[in-house]
Amino acid sequence: MSPRSQFNGPARQRGAIGLMAALTLGLALVLMLVVVDSGRLYMEQRKLQRVVDTAALEAVSRGGSCQSGLTAASYAGQSAVRNGFAVNASNTLATTCGTLLTGPTGLRTFTVSATQATAIKVAASHTVATSFANAVYALFSGASVSLNTVLRAAAVAAQPQPPVAQLSIRSTLGSINTARSNILNPVFSGLLGGNVNLTLLGWDGLLHTDINLLKYLDQLAINLNVAAGDYTQLLNTQASVTQLIQAAATVVQANGATAEVITALGNLQAAALSAAPVKLGDILQLQTGTTSAGLDADVQLLQLIQGVVQLANSKSAVAATLPISVLGLANVTVRVKVIEPPQFSAIGNPALAKINPTGPDRIYVRTAQIRTMLSVNLPVLTGVSGLSNAVLGLVGTLTPTLNSLLSLNLVATLNSAACLLGAGCQQLDPKLLPSPQIDISLDAGGATSYVTDYTCPTGTSGTKSLTAHTTTSIADLKVGKIDPTNAFSSAAEPTVTPLPLIDLGIVTCHKILGIGSCDASTHVQYGAGGIAIMASTSVAGSTQDLLYSSTTPFPIPANLKLPPSTLSATPSSNVVGSLASTLAGINLIVYKPQGGNPFGAIVAGVASSISDVASILQPLITNLLSPLLDPLLNNLLNSLGINLMAVDVGANMTCGQTGKAYLVI
Repeated sequence: MSPRSQFNGPARQRGAIGLMAALTLGLALVLMLVVVDSGRLYMEQRKLQRVVDTAALEAVSRGGSCQSGLTAASYAGQSAVRNGFAVNASNTLATTCGTLLTGPTGLRTFTVSATQATAIKVAASHTVATSFANAVYALFSGASVSLNTVLRAAAVAAQPQPPVAQLSIRSTLGSINTARSNILNPVFSGLLGGNVNLTLLGWDGLLHTDINLLKYLDQLAINLNVAAGDYTQLLNTQASVTQLIQAAATVVQANGATAEVITALGNLQAAALSAAPVKLGDILQLQTGTTSAGLDADVQLLQLIQGVVQLANSKSAVAATLPISVLGLANVTVRVKVIEPPQFSAIGNPALAKINPTGPDRIYVRTAQIRTMLSVNLPVLTGVSGLSNAVLGLVGTLTPTLNSLLSLNLVATLNSAACLLGAGCQQLDPKLLPSPQIDISLDAGGATSYVTDYTCPTGTSGTKSLTAHTTTSIADLKVGKIDPTNAFSSAAEPTVTPLPLIDLGIVTCHKILGIGSCDASTHVQYGAGGIAIMASTSVAGSTQDLLYSSTTPFPIPANLKLPPSTLSATPSSNVVGSLASTLAGINLIVYKPQGGNPFGAIVAGVASSISDVASILQPLITNLLSPLLDPLLNNLLNSLGINLMAVDVGANMTCGQTGKAYLVI
């Protein structure tokens, strides 16, 4: 037998199968050990995950919160104990509250916020013996071997998304032409205190651009260094008008806004450098606890800018004085002040608002209250045809009447004797239009709307509807003499007094035989009568319920992020017509001589002369004042987003999910 066959023979291979069997059995034992050990860790991890899942669901279902005195952590701890998980040196349990944000790709992220509990996260750790595989790996890698391994698990639970409703009182501007842009520039310049010079394309771009509210608030939070997701704190943080406009510019630029829009926002930002700091929450209402998903809504960019500008002006101590070219009126000074800023948009859960429509969870909007005062320089009355002769006739008529009274009236006789002896006596001191400026004050706005009811479909049937209780604008018109020092007080209405046109006053004179002087400081207004002008009228608005519904013929409330469904609440009376007729039919006030005065009986003798003067003055004043109202209402107020003829209320509503709390992460 050859050497080769000797080494390959059966004798030399004896025991090979046994060796292979031993190696295979050893490998099987190792694999079984790994499987059993991994299964142990898997079961421990699964048990721990079940603990945090159940704890998070219970904390949300029982309405837990992380604010002081509330019990999200307690609810989660009680649930963990019931599932055999006790917090000790080896086990930890942490509960945090916050909000849930769904990104454009559908990925959910949890944001911690101690003030909100729309989502609750429960995290736990559990220490177990180190796995065999981990120990073997550490042994061969040269690393130190730990006898313990820490397992961790986390779960985020949230309530089903509630219904979310949005109300807005939208700008009445439908389009902007050259004439309107020429009004907007000086109006915004006056309200901001800087120079606003936007082009027609700039204004039109602002009007036709929408801005996402959620993106705007997130960008503003970055600019103001406010914690992300804490919208309540953000709305109550003071910011400059430039910061508010800059945040809007950043968002719309990222969304592809035109160069005209970016330039317009830059011009407004520069004009607002001296504006008073404001709080965005004064014009934008978010119901407490509103989720980020509920904020994912659009608002009109021009409306946002209008609200910010009007808010800044309401915080200013002075009224904006506009150039006379704004209304195209000569000899007129126009001053505008925002007495109460608008709340142009409100978002919240209509289910909470329905419980108490005017309570803390209300969804409420209002228009701005704008006070406008026009000071009109009256024409020189002495040049009015026939007026001078009528006034001279009125004064001249007093002379024979006075002479007759002096012979009949003991008081008058004594008065005349006093003049002859050089003592103080009274004489007629007529004045023709002593104050040649008449004031017109108009308070406009104050319309309100708030949610009172809603319905959402259940399953495949039912009605989607939203009801908004709406009160239309109220207007107050005052004509006469108004003190400019307190004309724009937010605490009280302006005080109007009659404007004297003809003042037949009396003065005290010291004369001897007709020679001497009279003391002008002793002038008693209307002592012997006179004529003045004043008007004060109020036109109350109407109240009605606006219904947005999926049933015909009502408009269905559009989902959030879609253009709002709009209804107009028309006042029961014609506000413009009522105020215009007040000016057109304005009455003159005729004063009788004051009682006890020696001229007390004069009015009977000169009644026809007073009537002649009044008949000349009344059409003169009427023709002067009546044309002022139309450009004031139609041009100035409309440019500020105020429409006295109707209130346009926009509504959006997205119905939420049904069911109980569910795991989201």
